[in-house]
Amino acid sequence: MDLSYSLEDEAFRAEVRAFLKAKLPAELSRKVRLSQPLSKADHEFWHTCLNEQGWLAPNWPKRFGGAEWNAVQRNIFEEECAMAYSPRIVPFGLAMLGPVLQNFGSEEQQNYWLPRILSGDDWWCQGYSEPGAGSDLAALKTKAVRDGDHYVVNGQKTWTTLGQHANMIFCLVRTDLDAKKQEGISFLLIDMESPGVEVRPITLIDGSAEVNEVWFSDVRVPVENLVGEENKGWTYAKFLLTHERTNIAGVGFSRAGLAAVKRIATNARLRGRPLIENPHFAARVAQVEMDLMAMATTNLRIVSKAAAGQAPGVESSLLKIKGTQIRQEITDLARRAAGPQAIPFASEAVEGSNSPLPDPFDAGAVASAYFNNRKLSIFGGSNEIQREIYAKHTMRDAS
Repeated sequence: MDLSYSLEDEAFRAEVRAFLKAKLPAELSRKVRLSQPLSKADHEFWHTCLNEQGWLAPNWPKRFGGAEWNAVQRNIFEEECAMAYSPRIVPFGLAMLGPVLQNFGSEEQQNYWLPRILSGDDWWCQGYSEPGAGSDLAALKTKAVRDGDHYVVNGQKTWTTLGQHANMIFCLVRTDLDAKKQEGISFLLIDMESPGVEVRPITLIDGSAEVNEVWFSDVRVPVENLVGEENKGWTYAKFLLTHERTNIAGVGFSRAGLAAVKRIATNARLRGRPLIENPHFAARVAQVEMDLMAMATTNLRIVSKAAAGQAPGVESSLLKIKGTQIRQEITDLARRAAGPQAIPFASEAVEGSNSPLPDPFDAGAVASAYFNNRKLSIFGGSNEIQREIYAKHTMRDAS
C-alpha cells in the first residue's frame, strides 16, 4: 500500500484540525492534557459532537452509519485528535461490539443495537475478565442456563472499565459445562438494569474508580440477546480481541506523548543545559521515535486489512506488544524529564500550601499517566500471552 500523504489526505487533515478548533472546548482539552478524570457528561458531549459530524465510527461501513474511512484517513484523524488532546472515545460499543454485530449478529440485532451505539442511547462495557480468568480467558466460570425464552446468568466479572456508567454489557458466559473450555462459551448482551446485576467499584491507588466488579445473580436475559450461535462465543471473542489489541497500540497518543516529552526536555535543565541535549536522554528519545515510526507503518497495514473486511490477524498481537512498550517508555521519559514537577499531588510537597507547585514545563500529571499506563501490557491479553500466540502461529506456519 502507498503510505505517503496525498493532497486529498492533507486536505482532510486540515478539515479535521478546523473541526477540532471549532468544536473542542479548551477546558475539556485541558482536562485531557493534565490527565484529569473525565465525567460521564464529558464523554457524552464529545460522543455527540463526533456523531453529529458523522465521524464517530470511522471504521464502520456507511451502510451501518459509519464514515468508512481508509487507513490513512483514520491514522490522520487519530493523530490530530491526540495532538489536540481530545477525549478518547469509549471503545466498547464502537470499536469492539460494533464490528462483532456487523460480522456475526442477526439483521434484527444490527438494526436495533448499532443505531443506539451511534446515538449514545446505550453505553456499553465489556464483561470478559473474571477472577482466575484474565489472561486465560477461556477459564471463565460465569454460566448461563437456558430457561425457556431466557438465559439465567450467575457469576462475576472484574476490571470492568467504566461499568459504573454503562447500561449494557456484552458478556462471555459458559453455556456448556461439559465441553472443552473454548467450545462451551456464548456471547450475550445483558441489560445492566436487570434485577440481579450489581456493580461494585474497585478503588485504585489514586482514589479513582474507573474499573469495577460486576456480579450476576439469577439475571434473566432474553434468548434474542445471544449473538451468533450458542457455544460459538469464543470465535466472536477472538475477533473482538484483535480489534481491541489494535486499538490499545495508540499510535496517535504516542505521537502526542512524544511531542510532550521533547517540549518538557527542551525546557528542563541538567547541569545548565537543556535535558534534550544530554546524550543518554537524547538517545532514548531517538530510539523510541524510531520504534514509533516503524509501528505506525505496521499499524497502517493492519488497519488497511481490517478496512478491507478482514479481521486483523496475529499481527495485532505484535502491534499490541510494541505499542504498549512504546507508550510506557514515553511516559517514563516524560516523568524523568519533568523531575519534581511530575509529582502527582504537588501541593502535598509544600507544607501548609493549598496550591500546586509552579509547573514551568507545563508537564501536567505525567507521573499519574506513567503509573496508569503500567496496565497497558496486561489488559487486552497480557504481552506474555501475545508472545505465545505469535510463537504458536509461527510454529504452525513453519510446519
